[in-house]
Amino acid sequence: MDRKAVIDHIVNWLKAYTEKSGTKGYVVGVSGGIDSALTSSLAAATGFPVSLVEMPIHQSSDQVSRARKHIDKLQKQYSNVSRVEVDLTPVFDQFIGSLPNVPGSEAREMSLVNSRARLRMTTLYYFAALESKLVVGTGNKVEDFGVGFYTKYGDGGVDLSPIADLYKTQVYALAEEMGVIDEIMQAPPTDGLWGDDRTDEDQIGASYPELEWAMEEQKKGKQSSDFSGREREVMEIYSRYNRNNRHKMEAIPVCEIPESLL
Repeated sequence: MDRKAVIDHIVNWLKAYTEKSGTKGYVVGVSGGIDSALTSSLAAATGFPVSLVEMPIHQSSDQVSRARKHIDKLQKQYSNVSRVEVDLTPVFDQFIGSLPNVPGSEAREMSLVNSRARLRMTTLYYFAALESKLVVGTGNKVEDFGVGFYTKYGDGGVDLSPIADLYKTQVYALAEEMGVIDEIMQAPPTDGLWGDDRTDEDQIGASYPELEWAMEEQKKGKQSSDFSGREREVMEIYSRYNRNNRHKMEAIPVCEIPESLL
């Protein structure tokens, strides 16, 4: 991969889209992870105004620290970068307090995890509407089109996706090229929605390089039965997520009414 050429391509794509849309810049949620670090760096490189938003909800101190250091670096590097921190913890806690309690329910815990992401999406769109900017997505290729590892109408609710055609390994390569801080480069990928240290691999059961391999093998028509050992296990994990999260990756079904009934 020609790193510099890919970076230039994405930056020019962002600029062209923004100029055509008539909007004034970008809003990016910064989590302290590699995807948002690369995305915000690419947005900053366009020269358009960029609002970087931190939205902690019972966030670990490490994630908050990484996000702040990354924003500090971008603000020193680019004059078009501004920042805002919105502590959503009290809002989230009040939201929980307004809901019926379902003790010991795993489904409730997952619902609340997704609610965090949707609360953040609402916040990003507040600033986007306020400043006539676009909400920029931070999802990569495996997350968005492979395993669907994102929240529908949460971090999946965006205006444009500049890195959604990049595998996670390619995201790291471009982030290194753009000088993303070491703390973010070395941190295990995490969605930061659980309030603990669990990683994406902990949740999915496979690493991003493994999932990238599985995604490529599926494109070739391969199935889990074509493999054995760990490769078979990874293919089964990938296939299960890809199947179960298909609703996130396809257009919303529309019931089309026959002309004869209208």
